[in-house]
Amino acid sequence: MATMLSKFVFPGQKVEYQAVKRTTEGEENQKTYVSTVYDVLSEDRLEITMPMEKTKLILLPVDSEYDICFYTENGLYQSFARIVDRYKSDNVYILLLELTSNLRKYQRREYYRFSCALEMDSRTLQSEEIKAVEEEKRNLLIPGLPLKRSVVVDISGGGLRFVSSQSYEPGSLIYCKYDLLIKGEKKTYNLVGKVLTVREMENREGFYEHRVQYLNMDVDEREEIIRFIFEEERKVRHKEKN
Repeated sequence: MATMLSKFVFPGQKVEYQAVKRTTEGEENQKTYVSTVYDVLSEDRLEITMPMEKTKLILLPVDSEYDICFYTENGLYQSFARIVDRYKSDNVYILLLELTSNLRKYQRREYYRFSCALEMDSRTLQSEEIKAVEEEKRNLLIPGLPLKRSVVVDISGGGLRFVSSQSYEPGSLIYCKYDLLIKGEKKTYNLVGKVLTVREMENREGFYEHRVQYLNMDVDEREEIIRFIFEEERKVRHKEKN
């Protein structure tokens, strides 16, 4: 199997992966895990560090299959892989993976999320604003309307996930306003999103977690957010190395 693994994947790179659950309706992805490449052993075998939650190792089962994405200098690459073994090497807990498909370029990098704690203001769109969105018009948001405070817990170029005491209806359109540090300067983003899912949080009564997909987003703003995410990821990796 010609995977070209060693050409693109190197130790220290971030990897995201989800268990693949096969159902009668196809493949269904599960919880996302994050760790780093430890070593590339051959064109179809590599070692990655075991994932952790807080300070606890997650012992993923041997022979389970995962949809894995590599964060490389040339962009994102995706493959399917099977856990062959688990062991400890030089005080590092390792998963040995064997690729079960070819490595391929993954274009939709904007859907990869960056965990954060970011203040955001939001509200439901008014009827005239919804009409403008449907007609794909921009800059027609009504200023000065009351906003609800919330906290973004992960962000991407395709959407975000946030927690709020306000519960928005699934399928509703909302206005999202938050600031990012772009090239050393604070920039405010005024974006429209569609609420995909809402759930009440188990450990915080009266608070709701929302997943939102951006609508009619400016291409330059999307690229800025993607660059922000990759820059923040590099900062995190640099801190971990030091």
